[in-house]
Amino acid sequence: MKRGPTIFLQVVIALFAILVLGLLLWEPQLEGRNVNATQFEIYFKDPFLAYIYLAFVPFFVGVYQVIRLLGYARRNEIFSERSVRSLQIIKFCAIAVAVFFLGAEAYIFIFIRGTDDVAGGVMMGLFFIFVSVVIATGAGVFERILQNAVDIKTENDLTV
Repeated sequence: MKRGPTIFLQVVIALFAILVLGLLLWEPQLEGRNVNATQFEIYFKDPFLAYIYLAFVPFFVGVYQVIRLLGYARRNEIFSERSVRSLQIIKFCAIAVAVFFLGAEAYIFIFIRGTDDVAGGVMMGLFFIFVSVVIATGAGVFERILQNAVDIKTENDLTV
């Protein structure tokens, strides 16, 4: 694959990850219940916020694996076991994000429902779950296709 487009994609994905991290750190200060709260109260007394930060760990691991996968493509090493392994990690990270957000939805329904309007939070959570499932499905399909190609390449290398 050409060097320029893959580097561009890597930079765009890295900038997206930095944007997401910035929003994760900045958004809690904008919530209505945190207007008069101190930094300690915002970041260390909210178990839901800690849970969301924990949920984004597999997201950032997945983003790192996508950047690595693009690096393999740039070096024409896409048909390798390392690429298949990166796709497996991306798939597992997407599933983990979906499970974390499913847990967040359960928390909202059990503890928040009735005391606050939860429609926006539930809809955002369902959106993240849907996107994570789509990414996991796509990574799984590409993983199988790439594994078959690697197996064929290995068989051809052994017969030559």
